Amino acid sequence: MADSGSPAQDPDALLAPVAPFLAHLEVERRASAHTLDAYRRDLAALCEWAAKDGTAPQSLDPATIRAFIAAEHRRGLAPSSLQRRLSACRGWYRWLLRNGRIKADPTTGVRAPKARRKLPQVLDPDEAKALVEVPTDAPLGLRDRAMLELLYSSGLRVAELCALRWRDLQLDDGLVTVLGKGSRQRSVPVGSHARRALEEWRAESGGTSDSPVFPGRGGRPISPRTVQVRMRLLAQRQGLFKRVHPHLLRHSFASHVLESSGDLRGVQELLGHADIATTQIYTHLDFGHLSRVYDAAHPRARRKTSSD
Repeated sequence: MADSGSPAQDPDALLAPVAPFLAHLEVERRASAHTLDAYRRDLAALCEWAAKDGTAPQSLDPATIRAFIAAEHRRGLAPSSLQRRLSACRGWYRWLLRNGRIKADPTTGVRAPKARRKLPQVLDPDEAKALVEVPTDAPLGLRDRAMLELLYSSGLRVAELCALRWRDLQLDDGLVTVLGKGSRQRSVPVGSHARRALEEWRAESGGTSDSPVFPGRGGRPISPRTVQVRMRLLAQRQGLFKRVHPHLLRHSFASHVLESSGDLRGVQELLGHADIATTQIYTHLDFGHLSRVYDAAHPRARRKTSSD
């Protein structure tokens, strides 16, 4: 199939085959305007590709879909964009199949190049210490210190932190019980610094067993957005100018525990990951640190100089 040379197509005529599917997304699936625009762009690219050869897009076969993805790759689309483009096509073809308009899904077995997974940023231990050790000379400081110490000590998700009630904390035993994704409950250790900060905050706030550990306005649990904004402000005050957010402390917790223990399964349990593949990304961070140590210390790792 040719890559160029066909006359420009009328946009409405070009998108006519996918218009009922787009209407389905808008009316029945209540897709956002942003989602609809993305589907429209991706399916328009498919329709334009098919039109160059005078073929109806609903008549394409797997080989042609592969050729389409390959052509988009050659055109410079990033792997993440190719994944999204193929996903849009797959959604349309599956809708056609469910509605009896085609006999087989031509995207079955077709894969786009995998996007490289972006490694999470982490704070080094000194940066983490600087962030969590906020001044505690006012009630708000006691709350902030307890929040940050707990996030870093136990690797909680911000939603898990915000949902905590005092009954979820067993400070004498050094444990916190949280309800994570998929309604999976787990108990996570609470370090000594976090325990002390939480005890000081409870003495100040007078929280009862059923009250939120970190209340916001009206006594309701603090919102994730408030935690995020507060962390950004505190980071600036502490002289940290990285993009600081609650999940950064979770990433840092995982990386530092893995680096010290080497226990991937243990870190998986602490983070509440259902799939260990999600946890394995932290091994790349750990090996990155080991690689830097090796490069700096091993005599045969250093680059040769003119005097070697």
